[in-house]
Amino acid sequence: MHPKALLDACSELVGQVLKFEHPADAVVSRYFREHRSLGPRERATLAETVYAVLRRKLLFDHLAPSGSGPRQRRMAILGFHGPRDFLKSALTEQEKSWLDQCDAIRPQDLLERHRHNFPEWLVQPLKDQLGEGFWALAEGLNQPAPLDLRVNLLTDKREDVRRELELAGLHGQPTPYSPWGLRLAGKPAINRLDAFARGAVEVQDEGSQLLALLLDAKRGEMVVDFCAGAGGKTLAIGAAMRNTGRLYAFDTSAHRLDALKPRLARSKLSNVHPAAIAHERDDRVKRLAGKIDRVIVDAPCSGLGTLRRNPDLKWRQSAEAVQEMTEKQAAILQSASRLLKPGGRLVYATCSLLRQENEDIAAAFGAANPDFSAMPAGQVLEPLKVRDAAALCSGGDDGLQYLRLWPHRHATDGFFAALWVKN
Repeated sequence: MHPKALLDACSELVGQVLKFEHPADAVVSRYFREHRSLGPRERATLAETVYAVLRRKLLFDHLAPSGSGPRQRRMAILGFHGPRDFLKSALTEQEKSWLDQCDAIRPQDLLERHRHNFPEWLVQPLKDQLGEGFWALAEGLNQPAPLDLRVNLLTDKREDVRRELELAGLHGQPTPYSPWGLRLAGKPAINRLDAFARGAVEVQDEGSQLLALLLDAKRGEMVVDFCAGAGGKTLAIGAAMRNTGRLYAFDTSAHRLDALKPRLARSKLSNVHPAAIAHERDDRVKRLAGKIDRVIVDAPCSGLGTLRRNPDLKWRQSAEAVQEMTEKQAAILQSASRLLKPGGRLVYATCSLLRQENEDIAAAFGAANPDFSAMPAGQVLEPLKVRDAAALCSGGDDGLQYLRLWPHRHATDGFFAALWVKN
């Protein structure tokens, strides 16, 4: 595509995304469906330009007024994903001069808000948790995420799949912590690979894999994934159970569970039973009370741990929305806990960075439920071939109480997990 046409397309898409009427990934997907003539390179440029604008929106909002032309074009120029000489061939002389001036600005000369690019309501809670580490997190969240795969150990071995991908021209390395994962360079089209088609691999962030590991579901058990969504952790748990026992995948969204069906077919699992529920007190849930060996609650949350992949979330969330979310999280966790029989394990997890959705929820549940005893996450992970398990955990009196994954420390999405055993 000619540089000018590609920049025009970027400007159009940036304008649509910045309305914040729908999630950015949905807007980008719809744009691609409406413009099927776009090739892989053009699609990559469009998507990465949009995400660059969302990641550094406050900075670009600060720089854009000094330029000329429509705002969405100025934002697209600042975030353009591609060689500068290619971009400049689409610009006027005035735009080139303006872009050079913007490029010459040193980060240390910017105001804090233009360096971290977080909404103000989010800054202080993160600084309170991380101190000077806040700046490393901010930079980490403004970088694109790698592509992690989970190997289906029910059917394949990780090293065999790694070699297969190598033959297909894809260079992958074992994930640092998860014994199930491979991390690929770049963002190849995985769905075109035989390994994907036959269910040998699924796209799943290493942090999400560790949540499934933490549940440590065994052969023949009764297990519930309480907020299953599209089923990434469900599939990992089902494989860990070696396709035995019974694994319920509950969710209040039948649409999300529909996305599990093709993945389930590829996985070769027959022990998974998806079920849409009306709410956390649904009769399906009540009938299983006291009968379940293990429950994982990957609760609805702000999703702020996924900002590398979904940078629009920081502009679409608010402190008020997070507060409302915590009330729902506490209710879901309490209801899910009733499923467990004595000796059963409960895991509460989020992909949030915020203490109020994580440690605060876990502490309140522990205080209100003396019939549950907390388990140190690090001690659970160590026997499961998770390297440096202690380095993944923080909080609690023993320093190993919770799994706490940070993008800038562990190169995963931001995840939290707490676990208990029912007395």
